[in-house]
Amino acid sequence: MHMRPSKVLSKLRNGKVVNSFKTNLASSRAVEIAAMMGFDCVWLCQEHTASDLSVIEHQINAAKIHNVDTLVRVPRGSYSDLIHPLELDASGIMVPHCMSAVDARQIARTTRFQPIGLRPVDGGNADGAFCNMDFVQYLKEANEQRFIIIQIEDPEPLAELDAIASVPGIDMLFFGPGDFSHAIGVPGQFNDPRLVAARRKVGEAAIKHGKFAGTVGLPTPELLDIGYRFFNIGSDVKALSDHSKANLSAFDTIVSQAKL
Repeated sequence: MHMRPSKVLSKLRNGKVVNSFKTNLASSRAVEIAAMMGFDCVWLCQEHTASDLSVIEHQINAAKIHNVDTLVRVPRGSYSDLIHPLELDASGIMVPHCMSAVDARQIARTTRFQPIGLRPVDGGNADGAFCNMDFVQYLKEANEQRFIIIQIEDPEPLAELDAIASVPGIDMLFFGPGDFSHAIGVPGQFNDPRLVAARRKVGEAAIKHGKFAGTVGLPTPELLDIGYRFFNIGSDVKALSDHSKANLSAFDTIVSQAKL
């Protein structure tokens, strides 16, 4: 028995560009719809939502039905907060606000098995096929088929970016423009030269050290040239909002023009 291979890692390791769709709603059905549409990955979030582990478990299973990866952005807390989604068989986790090389090394130590780290071992959960995987094979495949992403979304870690990017066990540096713009005092100004330079620096550091680079928004020629290969290109709340606004606008136009 083997662990389900990661679609995201397979595509990235073959030089392809990966997309994801973010969900804020605590709905496994929203995840399944996104998976049915053909996204490579569905991004689940515990940092900014009320989704507990029982919700996350159902969402992971909904994506797995369609052989789609799930990425869980975890809260910053104990080591259990980082490994619980992996044990539920998420394809990867994203750790927000990595602030230093020490921070990155601790994340890798907590989330990777030997010989990379010292992640606490169970094996009796979904990722280990409920103790039906060979113990040593489980450790090996978890290191090979599950990805760890750290978010660079503050100015402080830029000084240590090379050291952060060189940490074994970290697969991707993910640049967060929203928090970064807020941190440098220009919230929402995504064309600020400092933000543009930081995004480039993150991409270049990732590629230099054999890691992947990710961010939000549609890919642009510039970002692809820098080396970015993972893009989150939508969300459930934005899709629902845009669809509602468009339908209400069309409704109002038709009604206002009608001779009632």
